[in-house]
Amino acid sequence: MLSVSNLSVQFGKRILFDDVNTKFTIGNCYGIIGANGSGKSTFLKIISREIDPTSGHVTLDPGKRMSVLSQNHYAFDEYPVLDTVMMGNKKLYDLKNEMDTIYAKPDFTEEDGIKAGELGVDFEEMGGWNAESNAASLLSSLGIKEEMHYTPMAEIEGKDKVRILLAQALFGNPDVLIMDEPTNDLDFETIGWLENFLANYENTVIVVSHDRHFLDAVCTHISDIDFGKINHFSGNYTFWYESSQLAARQRAQQSKKADDKKKELEEFIRRFSANVAKSKQATSRKKMIEKLNIDDIKPSSRRYPAIIFEREREAGDQILNVEHLSKSTDEEVLFNDISFNLNKGDKVALISRNSRAVTAFYEILNGHDKADAGKFQWGVTTTQSYLPLDNAEFFTDSNLNLVDWLRQYAKTEEEREEVFLRGFLGKMIFSGEEALKKCNVLSGGEKVRCMLSRMMMIRANVLMLDEPTNHLDLESIQAFNNSLSNFKGTVIFTTHDHEFAHTVANRIIEITPKGVIDRYSTFDEYLDDPKIKELRNQLYS
Repeated sequence: MLSVSNLSVQFGKRILFDDVNTKFTIGNCYGIIGANGSGKSTFLKIISREIDPTSGHVTLDPGKRMSVLSQNHYAFDEYPVLDTVMMGNKKLYDLKNEMDTIYAKPDFTEEDGIKAGELGVDFEEMGGWNAESNAASLLSSLGIKEEMHYTPMAEIEGKDKVRILLAQALFGNPDVLIMDEPTNDLDFETIGWLENFLANYENTVIVVSHDRHFLDAVCTHISDIDFGKINHFSGNYTFWYESSQLAARQRAQQSKKADDKKKELEEFIRRFSANVAKSKQATSRKKMIEKLNIDDIKPSSRRYPAIIFEREREAGDQILNVEHLSKSTDEEVLFNDISFNLNKGDKVALISRNSRAVTAFYEILNGHDKADAGKFQWGVTTTQSYLPLDNAEFFTDSNLNLVDWLRQYAKTEEEREEVFLRGFLGKMIFSGEEALKKCNVLSGGEKVRCMLSRMMMIRANVLMLDEPTNHLDLESIQAFNNSLSNFKGTVIFTTHDHEFAHTVANRIIEITPKGVIDRYSTFDEYLDDPKIKELRNQLYS
């Protein structure tokens, strides 16, 4: 279907890909993974012909159509919404415009009629007469109401544009579908719809995503970029992660006999396949898991940061009491009449359909803003540590290197020593000279790893996290997720990472313009509960 031959990519002295040869075949969904800077997005741009490789070539079978999820939210501002979606199939859209131009001619001739008839045959073969209704159906499935279908894209809000461009990419059943971070800015309901759509999609999908739940739901293969090569592994992300960890442990156990290793691997595959088969997302695409084999299991060279949260002291029974808290802006009510009591050991997913509402809530709890009404009180034995959505204020002193930056949060003389701080940063994958980087040259992911280092040094018994997985790579997200699951203290967090929310939270609190929903449940149970769905719609109406 799509072949990559002798592909090499070099930027200056840096070699990103070296003589890559691989194929992407029909019926499979490939999740492209790799460390930050490994070239995931560059690879998608090369196979979609947006940029050229240094050498080698990409081949798509004759007559096959490729569709790419657009990253430019302003590229179609001059077009109506429905036209923007149909432009996903450029050949069909151009044919429609050519026919419309001919029929609109004031001096329509017999030759024009013949030409229009010939075009009409091609148009019909491409399913053109159903194009508008198919595009409208896609838009409605993604939550774009019918009254918006003829609105110019320039008048559409950013989050709705994301859905429209997604509909554009999916339109017309492309043979190869390429998507870079398709779940960004989508709510959980829309992501669920996309997961189900792609899990049953019969053509080829190639996707980059940091959303592990999404990769698990749609992928038949994980394509790992490492050492300038791309290797395909059968199975979804969880299988790749757990099997690579198992293989790494086996490699470390040099004394383990080959037969014992093989039995352990076979048992792992049996367990994993059984779990997938029982999953609510077991679909025709998921049946590819049956092809898993031992040869696919290899240790990964990935480095995972050592994120370990410890508490200086255990908190008492009184953690946080919130009474009738409300906050509005000039434009909208963010939340109103929010009351709850946080209990020891709670791990709360704090959610809202309005992301500004949760950020305002955290800012109030941390004393950075004031509520319009209501009050809150922390227990006297609690200590809080906060990871804000915007961490820019922590990195304003550009003269500080990372060692000196982290030293600000040391509590003992030992912790202020450079040897200790370098060791600490090394565990967070700032090794060697990287520990002497200046604060003003850090990437988004590096800043978050610094903020996590700061939180670990504080050793609080209550953690507050506003979108903590933003900017992190899959390795850091996985390590962070495991750490919070093991943390003995209390956590309040907000995330768009479905897997993170489902595996960490034991309680869901949703703040709305008309009150609060508070349930002890898993995240999936909360989303699937029909009574909660009805209540949510009432509170946001």
